[in-house]
Amino acid sequence: MKNLLLTLSLILFVNASSAGQGMPVYDNTNFISLVKSLVESAKQTSQLLKTAEFLKQQKENLEKVNTVVKQLKAVREIGRNNQRLIGIMQNDLREILNSPYIKPEEVTRVSESFNAIVDNSLETMDFIDEILSSDYLKMSDGERTEMLQEKEMQSREMVMEINMKTKRYRNIISFRKMQDKINNRETNF
Repeated sequence: MKNLLLTLSLILFVNASSAGQGMPVYDNTNFISLVKSLVESAKQTSQLLKTAEFLKQQKENLEKVNTVVKQLKAVREIGRNNQRLIGIMQNDLREILNSPYIKPEEVTRVSESFNAIVDNSLETMDFIDEILSSDYLKMSDGERTEMLQEKEMQSREMVMEINMKTKRYRNIISFRKMQDKINNRETNF
């Protein structure tokens, strides 16, 4: 009997311990919290995607504005260089051509030299007008900006060239003036 009691108690003990390992308990509140979390996360992700798209558009707009600003700066600089050219033509060229130390055959050469620079300047302005007023062969803004910056560089070179020519002619006048003083000085020997 002892054996029987021992066997029964062992069976009851095994059954009692196996009952705790039966069906898992399902907590519905944790599942609901997880679903709510996922829904909120999806809303935030959607909002982040909208923000990212908005920022991308704003970046593109800033790049366009930056390109336009570069174009405007190049055009402004070309305009300033043309103003310098006009100032030089009005003042310095007149002074050079009116100098008694410039020979008559040199007047034509000096005038042609300065006129070539003015013609180049006018062509540049026409080209700029064409680039900015039309699609000019369907150029991108970057290509248009690059061309305008190239024209700006040419405009600077034009101003340097005209300054150099003006300086050269002034040096010629100064040299001839000094030569005239030396040749026509009075000697008291």
